[in-house]
Amino acid sequence: MSDIKHVVFDIGQVFLHWDPEVPYRRLIPNVQERQWFLSEVCTPAWNREQDRGREWVDAEELLVRDFPEQEELIRAYRRDWIQMLTHTIDGSVELLQQVMDAGWDVTLLTNWHQDTFREAGKVHSFLSSTRGVTVSGEVKLIKPDPAIYELHATNFDLEPTATLFFDDSPNNVKGAQDSGWIAELFTTPEQMRADLQKHGIL
Repeated sequence: MSDIKHVVFDIGQVFLHWDPEVPYRRLIPNVQERQWFLSEVCTPAWNREQDRGREWVDAEELLVRDFPEQEELIRAYRRDWIQMLTHTIDGSVELLQQVMDAGWDVTLLTNWHQDTFREAGKVHSFLSSTRGVTVSGEVKLIKPDPAIYELHATNFDLEPTATLFFDDSPNNVKGAQDSGWIAELFTTPEQMRADLQKHGIL
Protein backbone atom coordinates (compact mmCIF):
# COMPACT_ATOMS: atom_id res chain seq x y z
CA MET A 1 0.00 0.00 0.00
CA SER A 2 1.42 3.37 -1.01
CA ASP A 3 2.09 5.95 1.71
CA ILE A 4 1.88 8.70 -0.91
CA LYS A 5 -1.09 11.05 -0.77
CA HIS A 6 -0.05 13.79 -3.18
CA VAL A 7 1.57 13.85 -6.62
CA VAL A 8 3.29 17.02 -7.86
CA PHE A 9 4.58 17.51 -11.40
CA ASP A 10 6.89 20.00 -13.04
CA ILE A 11 5.62 21.16 -16.46
CA GLY A 12 8.39 22.24 -18.85
CA GLN A 13 10.16 19.31 -20.54
CA VAL A 14 7.83 16.97 -18.63
CA PHE A 15 4.52 17.78 -20.33
CA LEU A 16 5.51 20.55 -22.73
CA HIS A 17 8.62 20.68 -24.89
CA TRP A 18 10.25 24.13 -24.79
CA ASP A 19 12.99 25.17 -27.20
CA PRO A 20 14.10 28.83 -27.40
CA GLU A 21 15.87 28.15 -30.68
CA VAL A 22 12.63 27.65 -32.60
CA PRO A 23 11.76 31.27 -33.48
CA TYR A 24 15.42 32.17 -33.83
CA ARG A 25 16.02 29.56 -36.51
CA ARG A 26 13.91 31.85 -38.67
CA LEU A 27 15.24 35.13 -37.24
CA ILE A 28 18.93 34.14 -37.17
CA PRO A 29 19.46 31.47 -39.88
CA ASN A 30 23.22 31.28 -39.29
CA VAL A 31 23.86 28.58 -36.68
CA GLN A 32 26.94 30.19 -35.15
CA GLU A 33 25.27 33.61 -34.89
CA ARG A 34 22.17 32.06 -33.36
CA GLN A 35 24.18 30.10 -30.80
CA TRP A 36 26.11 33.25 -29.89
CA PHE A 37 22.90 35.23 -29.41
CA LEU A 38 21.27 32.61 -27.17
CA SER A 39 24.42 32.03 -25.12
CA GLU A 40 25.69 35.62 -24.83
CA VAL A 41 22.63 37.89 -25.14
CA CYS A 42 19.33 36.20 -24.29
CA THR A 43 21.06 33.70 -22.03
CA PRO A 44 19.51 30.95 -19.89
CA ALA A 45 20.55 32.91 -16.79
CA TRP A 46 18.77 36.03 -18.11
CA ASN A 47 15.61 34.05 -18.85
CA ARG A 48 15.78 32.42 -15.44
CA GLU A 49 15.27 35.80 -13.80
CA GLN A 50 11.97 36.11 -15.65
CA ASP A 51 11.04 32.75 -14.13
CA ARG A 52 11.80 34.39 -10.79
CA GLY A 53 9.29 37.12 -11.62
CA ARG A 54 11.30 39.90 -13.27
CA GLU A 55 9.04 41.75 -15.68
CA TRP A 56 9.75 41.27 -19.36
CA VAL A 57 9.95 45.00 -20.05
CA ASP A 58 12.70 45.33 -17.45
CA ALA A 59 14.51 42.29 -18.79
CA GLU A 60 14.41 43.65 -22.32
CA GLU A 61 15.65 47.10 -21.34
CA LEU A 62 18.56 45.56 -19.46
CA LEU A 63 19.78 43.81 -22.61
CA VAL A 64 18.96 46.60 -25.04
CA ARG A 65 21.17 48.90 -22.97
CA ASP A 66 24.10 46.49 -23.34
CA PHE A 67 23.33 45.27 -26.88
CA PRO A 68 21.50 48.14 -28.64
CA GLU A 69 22.23 46.71 -32.08
CA GLN A 70 20.36 43.54 -31.09
CA GLU A 71 17.18 45.31 -29.90
CA GLU A 72 14.78 43.76 -32.39
CA LEU A 73 16.07 40.25 -31.74
CA ILE A 74 15.96 40.79 -27.97
CA ARG A 75 12.33 41.90 -28.09
CA ALA A 76 11.50 38.92 -30.31
CA TYR A 77 12.20 36.58 -27.36
CA ARG A 78 9.03 37.63 -25.57
CA ARG A 79 7.07 38.49 -28.69
CA ASP A 80 7.58 35.05 -30.26
CA TRP A 81 7.82 33.15 -26.98
CA ILE A 82 4.77 30.96 -27.60
CA GLN A 83 6.56 29.47 -30.63
CA MET A 84 9.13 28.02 -28.23
CA LEU A 85 6.45 25.71 -26.82
CA THR A 86 6.64 23.31 -29.71
CA HIS A 87 4.48 20.36 -28.59
CA THR A 88 3.16 18.29 -25.74
CA ILE A 89 5.36 15.32 -24.88
CA ASP A 90 3.69 12.16 -26.15
CA GLY A 91 2.47 10.03 -23.28
CA SER A 92 3.09 12.49 -20.45
CA VAL A 93 -0.20 14.39 -20.53
CA GLU A 94 -2.02 11.06 -20.78
CA LEU A 95 -0.23 9.91 -17.63
CA LEU A 96 -1.27 13.10 -15.84
CA GLN A 97 -4.89 12.39 -16.73
CA GLN A 98 -4.60 8.77 -15.60
CA VAL A 99 -3.20 9.81 -12.24
CA MET A 100 -6.06 12.28 -11.75
CA ASP A 101 -8.64 9.76 -12.97
CA ALA A 102 -7.31 7.31 -10.37
CA GLY A 103 -8.29 9.81 -7.68
CA TRP A 104 -4.90 11.12 -6.60
CA ASP A 105 -4.38 14.67 -5.37
CA VAL A 106 -2.40 16.33 -8.16
CA THR A 107 -0.78 19.78 -8.30
CA LEU A 108 1.84 21.45 -10.49
CA LEU A 109 5.03 23.28 -9.47
CA THR A 110 6.81 25.14 -12.23
CA ASN A 111 9.60 27.63 -12.89
CA TRP A 112 7.76 29.94 -15.28
CA HIS A 113 7.03 33.64 -15.72
CA GLN A 114 3.48 34.46 -14.76
CA ASP A 115 2.60 36.19 -18.05
CA THR A 116 3.91 33.49 -20.35
CA PHE A 117 2.30 30.83 -18.15
CA ARG A 118 -1.07 32.46 -18.67
CA GLU A 119 -0.36 32.61 -22.39
CA ALA A 120 0.46 28.91 -22.45
CA GLY A 121 -2.72 28.15 -20.52
CA LYS A 122 -4.80 29.56 -23.36
CA VAL A 123 -3.27 26.96 -25.68
CA HIS A 124 -2.93 23.98 -23.32
CA SER A 125 -6.05 23.43 -21.23
CA PHE A 126 -4.49 20.65 -19.15
CA LEU A 127 -2.51 23.31 -17.28
CA SER A 128 -5.68 24.19 -15.37
CA SER A 129 -6.89 20.61 -14.89
CA THR A 130 -5.15 19.86 -11.57
CA ARG A 131 -6.09 21.08 -8.09
CA GLY A 132 -3.72 23.98 -8.51
CA VAL A 133 -0.32 25.23 -9.57
CA THR A 134 2.54 27.21 -8.06
CA VAL A 135 4.13 29.43 -10.72
CA SER A 136 7.57 30.68 -9.69
CA GLY A 137 7.12 34.10 -11.27
CA GLU A 138 3.97 34.73 -9.26
CA VAL A 139 5.53 33.82 -5.91
CA LYS A 140 8.99 35.30 -6.70
CA LEU A 141 10.70 32.04 -5.73
CA ILE A 142 12.35 29.50 -7.98
CA LYS A 143 13.29 25.84 -7.76
CA PRO A 144 15.49 24.51 -6.21
CA ASP A 145 15.14 27.15 -3.48
CA PRO A 146 13.78 25.23 -0.46
CA ALA A 147 11.30 28.05 0.14
CA ILE A 148 9.26 27.26 -2.98
CA TYR A 149 8.76 23.64 -1.96
CA GLU A 150 7.73 24.75 1.52
CA LEU A 151 5.35 27.34 0.08
CA HIS A 152 3.76 24.82 -2.29
CA ALA A 153 3.30 22.30 0.50
CA THR A 154 1.80 24.94 2.79
CA ASN A 155 -0.55 26.43 0.20
CA PHE A 156 -1.88 23.03 -0.88
CA ASP A 157 -1.76 21.38 2.55
CA LEU A 158 0.65 18.66 1.46
CA GLU A 159 2.46 16.29 3.79
CA PRO A 160 6.05 16.48 2.48
CA THR A 161 6.87 12.85 3.29
CA ALA A 162 3.66 11.76 1.53
CA THR A 163 4.37 13.81 -1.61
CA LEU A 164 5.76 12.35 -4.85
CA PHE A 165 7.39 14.87 -7.21
CA PHE A 166 8.57 14.61 -10.81
CA ASP A 167 10.97 17.10 -12.44
CA ASP A 168 13.39 16.94 -15.39
CA SER A 169 16.12 18.82 -13.49
CA PRO A 170 18.37 16.83 -11.14
CA ASN A 171 18.89 19.97 -9.03
CA ASN A 172 15.14 20.44 -8.62
CA VAL A 173 14.70 16.78 -7.73
CA LYS A 174 17.39 17.09 -5.07
CA GLY A 175 15.76 20.28 -3.80
CA ALA A 176 12.50 18.42 -3.31
CA GLN A 177 14.24 15.51 -1.60
CA ASP A 178 16.06 17.92 0.71
CA SER A 179 12.63 19.32 1.61
CA GLY A 180 11.45 15.87 2.67
CA TRP A 181 9.55 15.00 -0.51
CA ILE A 182 9.86 11.77 -2.46
CA ALA A 183 11.15 12.82 -5.89
CA GLU A 184 11.95 11.15 -9.18
CA LEU A 185 13.87 12.49 -12.17
CA PHE A 186 11.76 12.68 -15.32
CA THR A 187 13.55 11.30 -18.37
CA THR A 188 10.81 9.76 -20.53
CA PRO A 189 7.06 9.12 -20.17
CA GLU A 190 7.86 5.41 -20.07
CA GLN A 191 10.18 5.86 -17.10
CA MET A 192 7.66 8.11 -15.37
CA ARG A 193 4.99 5.44 -15.79
CA ALA A 194 7.35 2.88 -14.28
CA ASP A 195 8.07 5.22 -11.35
CA LEU A 196 4.35 5.87 -10.81
CA GLN A 197 3.76 2.12 -10.76
CA LYS A 198 6.70 1.59 -8.40
CA HIS A 199 5.14 4.01 -5.94
CA GLY A 200 1.69 2.44 -6.25
CA ILE A 201 0.11 5.38 -8.05
CA LEU A 202 -0.93 3.50 -11.19
